[in-house]
Amino acid sequence: MPTLVVAAIQMDPHIGLVSENLQCSLRLLRQAAGMGAGLIVFPEAALSGYCFSALAEARLAAEPLAGPSTQALAQVCKELEVHTVIGMLEDAGDRLYNVAVLIGPQGIIGCYRKSHLPFLGVDKLADRGDSGFQVYDTPVGRIGMIICYDLRFPEAARSLALRGADIIVLPTNWPQGSESSPNFIALTRALENRVFLVACNRCGQERGFGFIGQSTIVDPSGKRLAQAGAGEEIITARFNPAAARQKRLVIRPGEFEMDTVGDRRPELYTAIVKQTH
Repeated sequence: MPTLVVAAIQMDPHIGLVSENLQCSLRLLRQAAGMGAGLIVFPEAALSGYCFSALAEARLAAEPLAGPSTQALAQVCKELEVHTVIGMLEDAGDRLYNVAVLIGPQGIIGCYRKSHLPFLGVDKLADRGDSGFQVYDTPVGRIGMIICYDLRFPEAARSLALRGADIIVLPTNWPQGSESSPNFIALTRALENRVFLVACNRCGQERGFGFIGQSTIVDPSGKRLAQAGAGEEIITARFNPAAARQKRLVIRPGEFEMDTVGDRRPELYTAIVKQTH
């Protein structure tokens, strides 16, 4: 595969102002494409904001998956020949999901509904995701998506790696107190699964919560390729997604080799799929 430039757009969405957030996202999408990016990642809930206190209020900021916002984003992706992943609230009839949507020049490619919900913000109100961990084969690589708190569950990223993901995209809203996520967990998930990981956080303040920024892009060795500061910023990294398909790490041929995917012992792991309470 050719090398790919990936951009993470660290922005400060405004809660409930979907139209305003969309226009900002479209402008930043064009800016990142102008920097050469072929895959452009936005934060969790970038179109809606996050810290809703009532379900009725959150529903006002939700849209059907194939709604006006994703249609506008798809139009720009087609024009610029880029792919993007953006966080939004999905109005699914009697259900509300916190989702990440993968959009390309041909329109919506896939959607991930957040599986693990912390007792925080809109996740206190949303329904638990039922889409599972899917990988989408695109011209810019095999892409899997998880959202924020999902990163704390190694089974989520491992499921995507086992399904062939080259790149795990993580739209997130890391609040203050979550510094371990960009500093340790993101690097570990990339390393243990031998994948690229693109974590895009928001920044700013929202209803008493501060968000730490620190969006990060990590390679399959656990090396950080780029990291943002605390404010609004676009970070980029260039890599070949196909490098994630080489799972076996050869330190000294025939003497010191490791494969943290191929050397697994699934028959010994039955406890991890049992409910504990």
